[in-house]
Amino acid sequence: MNSTAGNDPILRLDNVTRVHGTDSTAVRALAGVSLDVHAGELVAVMGPSGSGKSTLLNLAGGLDAATSGQVLIEGQSIGTLKGDALAKLRRRRVGFVFQDFNLIPSLTAIENVALPLELDGFRVGKARRLARLALELVGVDELADRYPDKMSGGQQQRVAISRALVGDRRLVLADEPTGALDSHTGEGVLRVLRERCDAGAAGLLVTHEARHAAWADRVVFLRDGVVVDSTGSAQTAEALLDPAV
Repeated sequence: MNSTAGNDPILRLDNVTRVHGTDSTAVRALAGVSLDVHAGELVAVMGPSGSGKSTLLNLAGGLDAATSGQVLIEGQSIGTLKGDALAKLRRRRVGFVFQDFNLIPSLTAIENVALPLELDGFRVGKARRLARLALELVGVDELADRYPDKMSGGQQQRVAISRALVGDRRLVLADEPTGALDSHTGEGVLRVLRERCDAGAAGLLVTHEARHAAWADRVVFLRDGVVVDSTGSAQTAEALLDPAV
């Protein structure tokens, strides 16, 4: 594991707050969260249900906008980007791994993985070559021509990870990526994420399992939208999950 931080973070959240609704219906999902994730670093985010973990991930990847504060990817404030510019940044720099895979049923594995590149203007042939390399990276290149409904859950998740890693993605965001997988397959998924970070990407992993967080360089613990611990181990974070603590 690489615990050495570079000078400039790939991802920076600077005093970020996210409020849903207004006035009497307002719900504060995050409150003044600051977090840096550097190249070569995998950071796990833990916390009880409703603590703001998924909100943090959505803000980090530009799927949601902060109410206040700044989110920066490689020094660029994504709050200033709109429409096509924001979509381009997500396609080129950010890879998402969702718990429910989010594969397109009508596309084969290689077509699913190549799609972000094709949308970014790559020729189909080159996009497919890069997609096949990404599938090989996670050991499922033999599934290239298979549709999602002909794959197991573990196979679908590996294809989804390939899609998140294809091209030069500098930031990988994973939301409970092993939730639907057996323990053996889940360990394989985490190993791929770890290796990608060791190769120079920055990773943010949302998980409720201390054994999964143990793959990370450090653990950030959220409670009620606030970071209550950012330097502890997975075991420390697991103890914080106890409501009596």
